Amino acid sequence: MDKIAVLIPCYNESKTIAKVVDDFKRELPEAVIYVYDNNSSDGTDKIAEEHGAVVRYEYNQGKGNVIRRMFREIDAEAYIMVDGDDTYPAEYAREMVDKVLKRNVDMVVGDRLSSTYYQENKRPFHNFGNSFVQKSINRLFKTNIKDIMTGYRAFSYLFVKSFPVLSKGFEIETEMTIHAVDKNMLIENVIIEYRDRPEGSESKLNTYSDGFKVIMTIKRLYRNYKPFQYFGIVSAILMLIAVGFFIPILVDYIDTGLVDKFPTLIVCCFVALSSIVAFFNGMQLATMVQKNKHDFEMRLIEIHDGFVIKKQQENK
Repeated sequence: MDKIAVLIPCYNESKTIAKVVDDFKRELPEAVIYVYDNNSSDGTDKIAEEHGAVVRYEYNQGKGNVIRRMFREIDAEAYIMVDGDDTYPAEYAREMVDKVLKRNVDMVVGDRLSSTYYQENKRPFHNFGNSFVQKSINRLFKTNIKDIMTGYRAFSYLFVKSFPVLSKGFEIETEMTIHAVDKNMLIENVIIEYRDRPEGSESKLNTYSDGFKVIMTIKRLYRNYKPFQYFGIVSAILMLIAVGFFIPILVDYIDTGLVDKFPTLIVCCFVALSSIVAFFNGMQLATMVQKNKHDFEMRLIEIHDGFVIKKQQENK
């Protein structure tokens, strides 16, 4: 088991990967640097290997797929995850790792948005998207995470081995943030300086398609983690629609004693029934979510016990 593992997912980062590897070797000389190449065609893997990184491969395209492979294969007491584009300074890695090793923090967020991100980032819609995602998640999940989509994070062994990676692409950061919040894991921020990509290095993030995936991920996770609130909103909307269409029918009936819009009345009844079904579905799913949280806590105990046993075996 490594003391510290630096995880660098890469796709065509030949212009920056050498500097990233060298910087983290300088700041964390005791760490093992892992570069996971995701079908690069520009020699990223060869450059990383020449600079002392352990190079491995994930052939299923997408950042989420790479992180799934990393988390599955590597055992370490503390993990640093960073992009290979040289936008995140290695100078903050020691502070982030120390929070994991000395304070038992489960996830440390490298917070770009509180420092230089809005000045350095040259893509205005990315700025809007980051702010929108941050505010949405903080409001929906009642938390106060400063930067949701940062690619610079530190993790504990417990987090890495208990996190079910479902996302395939760049929405993975949103997923891991919501998972940590929902499972009551200890999260802390470290404000970092952000620098835009150097000239000639291109972002792999598609502003619109990946932004849409992130929004759909928030919706999916809100439904999965907060089903009573989600289906409660659906139920309320349906009931308001049913009542809105029913009121004119009721007024006409009071005035004339007749129901002229009988088809509309039938639709109102079905919409009202759908509202009731949604409400009780939310209640049932909320009970299942509570049971899942109980099972997750028991799983954490098993992971922790396995971690202790591994350390004891290494110390013999």
